[in-house]
Amino acid sequence: MKTRFSLSDFDFNLPPELIAQHPAQERSASRLLDGRGAAVHDRQFAQLPDLLQPGDLLVFNDTQVVKARLFGQKASGGRLELLIERVLASADTAPTHEVAAHMKVSKKPLPGAVLAMDGGFTATLLGRWPGEDGPLYRFRLSSDPYALMARHGHVPLPPYITHTDSADDEQRYQTVFAKNPGAVAAPTAALHFDEAVLTRLQMRGVGTASVTLHVGAGTFQPVKTENIDEHTMHFERFEVPAATSQAIAACKARGGRVVAVGTTTVRALESRAIFGAACDDTNIFITPGFDFAVVDLMLTNFHLPKSTLMMLVSAFAGYEHIMALYRHAIEQRYRFFSYGDSMLLARRTGVSG
Repeated sequence: MKTRFSLSDFDFNLPPELIAQHPAQERSASRLLDGRGAAVHDRQFAQLPDLLQPGDLLVFNDTQVVKARLFGQKASGGRLELLIERVLASADTAPTHEVAAHMKVSKKPLPGAVLAMDGGFTATLLGRWPGEDGPLYRFRLSSDPYALMARHGHVPLPPYITHTDSADDEQRYQTVFAKNPGAVAAPTAALHFDEAVLTRLQMRGVGTASVTLHVGAGTFQPVKTENIDEHTMHFERFEVPAATSQAIAACKARGGRVVAVGTTTVRALESRAIFGAACDDTNIFITPGFDFAVVDLMLTNFHLPKSTLMMLVSAFAGYEHIMALYRHAIEQRYRFFSYGDSMLLARRTGVSG
């Protein structure tokens, strides 16, 4: 059994045509690969309630994707793109309208530059963030960032989706229970849920709870070193409400299983278990050998080769098992990534590979 892993261990060949460019016509019409045991079953997502037990607890990420992609130009006329990573909290009661953002431009402007943004507002460059050598840039917008993004922004579709965002993306790259704005990428495992599935889960006796983890653009950041121990994860804001912690404790006490919907929910729950209630920003990096304390089952989409999410699911369900599931999914022409299909996994105990 493999115990030490390098970046290349998480690589696989994916036919480009399996990368889903659009969602299924109906949310729950996607496919579900049931990979909980040695036997693999090809199912439909609408069957999920039948695969869970009364007393289980589904935990969702209720973050809301904001239209974080903004376009504008420098004083010289050069075009640029901002991707708002997070709206920064004000130091006092007076709003500062400051944001931390990725900037895509041919030549970076200097601090103090005022950018004319599409829609008639401005963004003033204040410097790097979170420090002088930070990976992001700090801007002051001319009015409320959330209002400006809602009015003038574009849906921040992942880089492997090749079409420009549309009204359909605005609706479908969002979960039906999203309520806390702040994410620049959707918690994609939850995109498959619709009201019909949620109703059937309730009738089945499966409980629900929520966390909030605002997914950052760093989720698409490639790992650049073959030694995965040298990789540093990006930080993401998260919250686990007291009611959710209580629901998890009650689920465990009655012998139920905690079912995390998506890797973001896993990261939030396991971060809280490790760092406690005082932690609200996590860069937890889950790789094979990680000791899971909370999650028993995980619902997840299929992930990019050599990604940190491939490492997370391998840590959860076992490396060899995950690689076999991916081979099966490719052979059976499952649809991959954000708008693709999903799989249901069980936590493997006592294994690191």
